[in-house]
Amino acid sequence: MQAFFGLSQRASGLMPPARFAALACAAALVLTTAQAHAFGLDDVAALASQRAQTPFKEAPHAVPAELARMAYDDYRDIRFKPEGMLWRADKLPYEVNFFHVGRHGDSVRVHEITSAGVKRTPYDPASFDFGKNKLSPKTWGDIGYGGVRAFSNLNSPTYKDELIVFSGASYFRALGAGQLYGLSARGLAVNTAGPAKEEFPRFTDFWLEKPAVEGGPLTIYALMDSERMTGAYRFDVKPGEQTMTEVRARIYMRPTDKPVTTLGIAPLTSMFFFGENQPRPGDFRPEVHDSDGLMIATDDGKGGGEWLWRPLQNPASPLVTSFSMKSLKGFGLMQRDRAFASYEDTEARYELRPSAWVTPLSGFGAGRVELLQFATPDETHDNVAAYWVPEKMPAPGESLELSYQIAWQGKNQQLPPNGWVTQSRRGTGYSKLGADELKQQVQFAIDFAGPALDALPADAKVEAITTAGSNARVLESLAFRNPATGAWRMNLRVQRLNGEPVELRAFLQHDTHTLTETWTNLITQ
Repeated sequence: MQAFFGLSQRASGLMPPARFAALACAAALVLTTAQAHAFGLDDVAALASQRAQTPFKEAPHAVPAELARMAYDDYRDIRFKPEGMLWRADKLPYEVNFFHVGRHGDSVRVHEITSAGVKRTPYDPASFDFGKNKLSPKTWGDIGYGGVRAFSNLNSPTYKDELIVFSGASYFRALGAGQLYGLSARGLAVNTAGPAKEEFPRFTDFWLEKPAVEGGPLTIYALMDSERMTGAYRFDVKPGEQTMTEVRARIYMRPTDKPVTTLGIAPLTSMFFFGENQPRPGDFRPEVHDSDGLMIATDDGKGGGEWLWRPLQNPASPLVTSFSMKSLKGFGLMQRDRAFASYEDTEARYELRPSAWVTPLSGFGAGRVELLQFATPDETHDNVAAYWVPEKMPAPGESLELSYQIAWQGKNQQLPPNGWVTQSRRGTGYSKLGADELKQQVQFAIDFAGPALDALPADAKVEAITTAGSNARVLESLAFRNPATGAWRMNLRVQRLNGEPVELRAFLQHDTHTLTETWTNLITQ
């Protein structure tokens, strides 16, 4: 999996001159067309459809020698000059600047959409302050940009903060008010799990729609290219306490004899190093993660469904699990724990990292939410991915159209309507069991909260409903009020019968009424 902002990126390089010229001709056609009508997703889709009919040609990794030799810290010394911000002089609700191309050569072309038509925004070295670097950028030509970054009055009426960033393959991430960057999203994930080599589609072109003075969403179009597919995207970004990103996409499968095995829709990428369910001895911080769980809402087509919560983990080896359903209401990688005391990190401020909740709008149907987790040695590498996989995969030569919404949420975030897990701790306290017995047993303390629990009478009888796979035995499943907080706690003790992973499901029930989401966990070690 590819980490955001180049921690473990696979460089995509610059466009071959011949291919660049061909695309420039196609873009010129779009420009001519755009003079007659407003530029939109149809125009980008026409380019994507045309490109899908041609064989994929991977861009070379060549960059100017001076850039190729740069160290990471030297690259960070290159900054866009504030006075060159796109739309700053017009005093519009949004401003945009660009990342410089780095040593790996990831390059995108940028265009601006105005009432007069569409125009290219070529690379201009005068827009950058190169810091202490001794470079000769005027000799490089039009190398494009390394990515796009938009700003808005997110937290203050007098200062524009970062709102959304597109940088690296098809990665992007956004912020709501009071948030700090954490997890990322991608335009598409291809063969992320499984034996086939993972493929990283990348955005090659962006079109920025000049916003109206009175506000409204920021609209950005993107053209995607990959070995097995192309794509046209429209992003409508609405800043706020929870910034909303509406995504409309048209995917065109190339006619190839290498079909896609796993197509990940609305993919999210995050980091989980350790947490309350997997503490790390020797670290003064109780938890370190950008997300602490995967939440899923299913739809049974009859006005009901199920809410699921899967605590994340940092497994010893790659771990892939999935949740199949006929219809999806939503899914997300969530940072539920918003207390500073849970992290005690004054620099990283993990309690301010956003959750990302995906709501399907069209084109999803039946399928599964797939969760990939693998080991990370530290907190600088993303090791979690979640995405939707359609039950019916588009065949080579076919197309797929869909839309969804991503809500970048902080303290006020999506929760199940009745009750939810607030913490999930694994481990043993004082026990009279011997060492051999303890090795075969796993214990959890799971806390729940929510309006359905708050409404219960003081003498309510609440049951812990727990199921385990055939390779485990539930020894204890007990629900009771926590005398310190008044909330409800479940004590769960499970005996493993062999060394295979154990799938657990548990929720709270009163009479015949389900009070909470279903806590679901996989014991692997």
